[in-house]
Amino acid sequence: GADLFVRDDRVFMRTTDGPKAVDVIYRRLDDAFLDPLAFNPDSMLGVPGLLAAYRSGNVVLANAIGTGVADDKSVYPFVTEMIRFYLDEEPILKNVPTFQCRNPSELSHVLANLPDLVVKETQGSGGYGMLVGPAASAAEIEAFRARIKAKPHAYIAQPTLCLSTCPTFVENGIAPRHIDLRPFVLQGKETRVVPGGLTRVALREGSLVVNSSQGGGTKDTWVVED
Repeated sequence: GADLFVRDDRVFMRTTDGPKAVDVIYRRLDDAFLDPLAFNPDSMLGVPGLLAAYRSGNVVLANAIGTGVADDKSVYPFVTEMIRFYLDEEPILKNVPTFQCRNPSELSHVLANLPDLVVKETQGSGGYGMLVGPAASAAEIEAFRARIKAKPHAYIAQPTLCLSTCPTFVENGIAPRHIDLRPFVLQGKETRVVPGGLTRVALREGSLVVNSSQGGGTKDTWVVED
């Protein structure tokens, strides 16, 4: 935000050659921190006047304001039903089975099978606050068990998935590392999936956590067309 400013409802970037107009911002900030004049007045990260420029159509925010309103991991179990309800379609891809610890019967299943499950905070991100049962020690599992019992509504659990691997250049040469693909969907007058996406890789041997904040990285994504 320090390199951007708003003048006459237009966003500009400070450069060594003077102000340059900005048309698109790829933002990684929560809504509350985007503009201290519209949201959190104590935000030092946002750009004063950004919302006015956005409302005037002078700048595009990707991701748009409001994106992620349902980005709570406890929503996972309902995705297939939302597709059926809102789109009147059958889901093409299967959803990962998700246990909600807020549900007493599902909580019992989770606590009985912690060594085989991945447990995540419903509001967590960046690979923080999670347990990968098969890779955790007995002490780590028991410590996490106590956290779940104290706040069951704050956790969901899923089976440990066998992620794909890809040859990856590491210190000792080429070795397999787990990867996942994050596709990009653009929504406007039409909704379309952009060819390609972000391929994330867990650079630590055996790790299933691909988040960059946990030592993960990215790989080239190749799209083969007819």
